[in-house]
Amino acid sequence: MTNPLLNFDQLPFFGKIDASHVIPALEQVLDEARSTISQLESIDEPGWRNFAAVMEEMDERISRVWSPVSHLNGVQDSDELREAYKQGIELLTAYHSEVSQNPALFQQYKSLADSAAFARLTAAQQKIITNSLLEFRLGGAELAADDQDQLTGINQQLSQLSTQFERNLLDSTQAWSRVITDADELSGLPKSAQDMARQNAEAESEEGWLFNLQIPSYLAIMQHADNAELRREMYQAYVQRASELVHDAAFDNAPIIDEILALRLRKASLLGYENYADYSLVKKMARSSEQVLDFLQELAAHARPVAETELTELKEFAHERYRVNELQAWDISYYSERLREHRYAFNDEQVKPYFPVGQVFDGLFEITRRLFGIEIRSNDAPTTWHDDVVCFDLYAEQDQVYIGSFYADLYARKHKRGGAWMDTCIHRRKKGEVLQHPVAFLTCNFAPPIGETPALLSHDEVETLFHEFGHSLHHLLTQVDEMSVAGINGVAWDAVELPSQFLENWCWHEDSIQLISQHYQTGGPIPTDLLDKMRAAKNFQSGMQTLRQVEFALFDMLLHSEYSPLEQDRDAHLEDVQTLLDHVRTQVAIFQPPAYNRFQNSFGHIFAGGYAAGYYSYKWSEVLSADAFGRFEEEGIFNSKTGDDFLRAILQRGGVDDPNELFFEFRQRAPELTPLLRHSGLIATGNL
Repeated sequence: MTNPLLNFDQLPFFGKIDASHVIPALEQVLDEARSTISQLESIDEPGWRNFAAVMEEMDERISRVWSPVSHLNGVQDSDELREAYKQGIELLTAYHSEVSQNPALFQQYKSLADSAAFARLTAAQQKIITNSLLEFRLGGAELAADDQDQLTGINQQLSQLSTQFERNLLDSTQAWSRVITDADELSGLPKSAQDMARQNAEAESEEGWLFNLQIPSYLAIMQHADNAELRREMYQAYVQRASELVHDAAFDNAPIIDEILALRLRKASLLGYENYADYSLVKKMARSSEQVLDFLQELAAHARPVAETELTELKEFAHERYRVNELQAWDISYYSERLREHRYAFNDEQVKPYFPVGQVFDGLFEITRRLFGIEIRSNDAPTTWHDDVVCFDLYAEQDQVYIGSFYADLYARKHKRGGAWMDTCIHRRKKGEVLQHPVAFLTCNFAPPIGETPALLSHDEVETLFHEFGHSLHHLLTQVDEMSVAGINGVAWDAVELPSQFLENWCWHEDSIQLISQHYQTGGPIPTDLLDKMRAAKNFQSGMQTLRQVEFALFDMLLHSEYSPLEQDRDAHLEDVQTLLDHVRTQVAIFQPPAYNRFQNSFGHIFAGGYAAGYYSYKWSEVLSADAFGRFEEEGIFNSKTGDDFLRAILQRGGVDDPNELFFEFRQRAPELTPLLRHSGLIATGNL
């Protein structure tokens, strides 16, 4: 039988992919790539068609094999797949090190860049050549042989450590659960949370209610359980995940963090950079760690007074209403929810019935049609990896031309990584006269349907869905025909969050909310008074939330710019990673967590993802998205001309142009911080 991972002409046959297929398929495409490279090294006059396009084709074949494997590793974990994934990462890392350090290949790219033919290439093709030269330099092509060997070893170790970090976090998360058999302990929990816990228990053949550390279950306890001891137990288990404090020390990520930081510093030093942040920022909009730190400090200066007022109000409320003299870390979410309910007279349980997943999708698709002229239709034909997964196709409304597709995997379950993300399955690419259409993965971890009741989303979860769909549109709507700079490829990391955060704005305006909401039983619209309360509560505790994000971003940037993993090179006040995090908290946070909090051990964004020295990009992109949305506020949130301009200036352009220039093209000026401060409620604002 043909290996299903070597199916390059159709969508992946997920129903047929097995862990045993991974290594044979990967070895085949890598062997083919090496054979092709040996021929490309000796071409006399490298051009686009006979050289660069051939490299693109090889990269695409490798991507087509690895993308479904990487995705399944995140959503359908198993021992067999883990081992295949681990071996695959090692093979890929070795291959990419070979390519990036190949002097003959590097020279071919330089020859093409210096040739007269370069000027006749398209902007996308020129950008690919320019990016490739940078990747060669960052990959060690200009290093001595011994240093190249060191760099190859470092890259192998880093890939292995990042994979292990993620596995430890998943295993540690899944290792903890709490079965409750006394209904009195459920006091305060909404019926939907109790029903979900009952369903969890039944799935594990347990009596009573089962709670775990997946976000829907965890948040239900932290926000609603009246039992403070239960909240404390849940909080402690969550913040100690993958640390030395959990029951299985094998899950401890602290030694992995130390190794990762040391290896990143060695890598940066080998390549001529003072620290890893300088290396990371080479391909970002921000020009230096100092610029990033100044930006974060400015944002903190605006947020801190607001946050301090918010915390004071919360303490006073908890004391006056509940006789609580001192708030603990596991009290913050609980009493914040009580304060929000008291102040705005509504709660999530009143909101959720109006946001069944099906209606949210219908409204989201209608918003997409109005803004960008895109129709989205369900497609039941593709095979999927789980019965809950659905697939959708995108078409241009005007001429009904097919654009691309995306899979949506929305619900939390065992053996699935936590969080929400978009990833690429297939990239847009022109092959001669044939256009390859892009495909995306959209993954969330919402509470699943319970019995006959459909999945009902909180408004925060609606925002999450819009956010990830914004990423999906960025990937799917590109008009760039060269893979390496199509969609999100080649886009500066701190600009990649612009489309996702931009789309969140349509979760808040009355006209768009009416499209995405409808009571799942009565079909009625969300009541005006409830909508008014939701909108009034939009920036509830936004100062505290902003400071929390600034804390994470500062920790990340300082960790990679000023902190040394080498003990002899550390400042006395920065003895280890925990001390650095504590130091950042004393500078920024207005509430100090318990000493046993090991947040860093679950900070997958920077230790298992691509956000190392880049977590600031969430807030950086918020500046861009808030300012871009300001034009819609001025011209109408469904103004098709404005939507078309955003489509053409941002969503369709991929990684070809400088994101600063693209923003200027759309807004006719440089971005400003004020719109974000206004949208976040950190300065006075008028009506939305």
